[in-house]
Amino acid sequence: MREWWLHVGLICVPLVAVYLHIPPPQLSPALQKWHNAGQVFHFRGSRIFYRESYGALGSSDVVILLHGFPTSSYDWNKIWDPLAQRFHRVIALDFLGFGFSDKPRPHRYSIFEQASLVEALVAHLGLGNQRVNLVSHDYGDTVALELLYRSDHNRTGHLTLNSLCLSNGGLFPETHHPRLLQRILKDSSFLAPVLMRLTNFMIFQRGIGEVFGPYTQPTDAEFWDMWTGLRYNDGNLVLDSILQYINQRLKHRDRWVGALTSTFIPLHMIYGPLDPVNPHPQFIRLYQFQVQRSTVTVLDEHISHYPQLEDPTGFLNAYFNFIHSF
Repeated sequence: MREWWLHVGLICVPLVAVYLHIPPPQLSPALQKWHNAGQVFHFRGSRIFYRESYGALGSSDVVILLHGFPTSSYDWNKIWDPLAQRFHRVIALDFLGFGFSDKPRPHRYSIFEQASLVEALVAHLGLGNQRVNLVSHDYGDTVALELLYRSDHNRTGHLTLNSLCLSNGGLFPETHHPRLLQRILKDSSFLAPVLMRLTNFMIFQRGIGEVFGPYTQPTDAEFWDMWTGLRYNDGNLVLDSILQYINQRLKHRDRWVGALTSTFIPLHMIYGPLDPVNPHPQFIRLYQFQVQRSTVTVLDEHISHYPQLEDPTGFLNAYFNFIHSF
């Protein structure tokens, strides 16, 4: 009996060791094309990936796209070309710790740092005096609120905002329901390092699939591209640090919700109502009560947490209606 367990151990230990050092997957042709179209700038010693397109002639309008957790700027790929036909410049970046950007560890990731990163990119692109439109999703919504706060308080280096369009972000801690794995990773210093290494494609696919609608699930290739972006530069190993944004939302609620309720910048919310993270109707009722100056588009009932991917046409129609309303 003792020899049997010894043999199992001798077999399993090297297998586990190999598993924990599985190299990241290769980029798909679509993801490689996105990567090749991008550029890099340096922010506080880290390389930050961004993509920029020059589009509509005769327009000076600029739109900046802020992605969510745990994905990347590639979340905007389905609406990129139509936006480029409307705006003079379309810009998206991978936040520090996401996508093709550097993912330093150990590192104390914060919403404040990500907002400073966006400001640095805008300065790098020579847009410091340009009025810009922000479109954000999920994690990006909170970064956008910090940018809004700085803009409205005339902080040094702040953006000059022309408008803000939010989508399916956990703006209010009281209506935000993070997934079980997110709660464990952000609060468990003991389990987090093990779970981050053990997370594989099947676990990731199941978790992400739960926040898409039943009729709007990503294809296998799209799931794989999301996973590849996460694994690039060992991004799975910084998830616990990035997830501290959930605690930051609670700590700084008054600052960020206060910016949202007091601003005079045009606001819009595009909302997928099947979202289990920000459930209907609690989230949207609270948003409409708290942010009465904002207009709102609630998409079809089968659209969930990723509206720009699940219903790109509906998302674009809602956004263009908003942008043309002022």
